[in-house]
Amino acid sequence: MELEPGLFVLELFHGPTAAFKDLAMQLVAALTDEALAASGERLTILTATSGDTGAAAAVRAFAGAQSVDLVVLHPLDRVSPVQRKQMTTVQADNVLNLAVRGDFDDCQRLVKGLLAEESLRERGRLSSVNSINWARLAGQIPYYVSATAQLGGPATFVVPTGNFGDAFAGIAAAHMGLPTRGFVAAVNQNDALARAVNDGLYSRRPAIESASVSMDVQAPSNFERLVYEATGRDGDRTRAVFETFARDGAVAFDPDLLTALRAAVSAVSIDETETRAEIAHAHETWGRVVCPHTAVASPPPRRLDRSTGPVVALSTAHPSKFGAFVSDVLGFEPEPAPVIAALGDQAERMTIVDADLAAVLAEIKA
Repeated sequence: MELEPGLFVLELFHGPTAAFKDLAMQLVAALTDEALAASGERLTILTATSGDTGAAAAVRAFAGAQSVDLVVLHPLDRVSPVQRKQMTTVQADNVLNLAVRGDFDDCQRLVKGLLAEESLRERGRLSSVNSINWARLAGQIPYYVSATAQLGGPATFVVPTGNFGDAFAGIAAAHMGLPTRGFVAAVNQNDALARAVNDGLYSRRPAIESASVSMDVQAPSNFERLVYEATGRDGDRTRAVFETFARDGAVAFDPDLLTALRAAVSAVSIDETETRAEIAHAHETWGRVVCPHTAVASPPPRRLDRSTGPVVALSTAHPSKFGAFVSDVLGFEPEPAPVIAALGDQAERMTIVDADLAAVLAEIKA
């Protein structure tokens, strides 16, 4: 949809859970069903979510599956009420919802530890539907191909990002030959990615709660994929970078690596004040109600030169998933998406657990 000359919005929330991950998640579910039916094996899926992956994108895709057990870890009290209910109102026996006392980075760390846990492997295959799973990213590549085809030529894409998966899917599309004019990763006040690209220092800080909760990430998994590409797919060099980051909490990039990273993507951080201002601007200027994640992606396109080609901002979630924040800005609640209205007062089911691998493992085995 064109908002003004040369500025477009790509709405990606018209799926069964009103989030951009729906299409890719449905693809992963279908491929998983086919593979398990052919092999006769059982699969345990372990996934961390900052809101939308587990907030039903995974749960709705895999709930009730005969050969799949699904374990979803979300940070306690750090997803929106709607996102939480989309996970916890699912009553399927093959779904375990764990609310972790910590942030998304803790959840992601736990999932990576669980995937390496031999005692779980003895029970069957293990996988994840986070964007650490390549199939998830592969399912998001068509977003960029479709948008480019509709525009009739290359565009600059501005992507609101937390774990950098959607942005990297676009970069992967470009590596596959899709013509683009570049990518801008828009992050919220959790700005580790922006600081890494702009300052050359990748450093870890505790995640700060924000309105755009799905982007409250300070150690995005898919940044490792970007570094791998920027090193010319040098596995040893990439490993050294992230071993230093894991050990010291920070790593400085050498000039060649930083130049290569900047050639792939630029990055900008949008704070809470500007997020609120963008929600107000979208309503006043275009008559559109947007979610806080989409609002984070709104300022950069207006600052970019559109004379040489269109700019596309990705809109990743329905605003009613974050109705309280949007209402605080605009003074009214967004019209709920049908899937959200259907949640009603359904009973919720989840287990609260410490951000400790042994504690989480015990819950899964139980």
